[in-house]
Amino acid sequence: MQTSDSLFDVETLHPIELIEQVLSARDWTFERRGDDELAVEVPGRWCDYGVFFALAPELETLHISCALDMRVPEPRRAAIAELLAIANEKLWIGHFALWAEEGLPMFRYSLLLGTDLNLGADRLESLIDVAISECERFYPAFQYVTWGGKAPAEAVEAAMLDTVGEA
Repeated sequence: MQTSDSLFDVETLHPIELIEQVLSARDWTFERRGDDELAVEVPGRWCDYGVFFALAPELETLHISCALDMRVPEPRRAAIAELLAIANEKLWIGHFALWAEEGLPMFRYSLLLGTDLNLGADRLESLIDVAISECERFYPAFQYVTWGGKAPAEAVEAAMLDTVGEA
């Protein structure tokens, strides 16, 4: 669902306020965690994704992270590190990382906004869509490695097969 910049007064909105409006337009429930932070749970095909936005005005940057709903056990983390390297080679923007403290795989991306911290709704919509679609695309690979015991290269290959139709 794409919104239009014309629906929002992007010139005067703080980026986190714009994010609130875009999420509200999608009927997603979010939680403001401070002046420059916001979290939302987004339903996906494989799981619900924990999406977190953080604005760093001093860096003129908006950061988005999208956590997959799975915990990687310590014995599987070396294989996941290899999977991260393989998956990241296939991305044009952003990257996958493992939040070591929690064992959560996540997609991360930082967007430079400039000194005016200007962020358009269309650009924000695209950013959200990319984060969710990359998580959807690679979720099976993380599952195959974490719980299926597959080798990382084999898991990515299996997860990236394009299927036609529905069974």
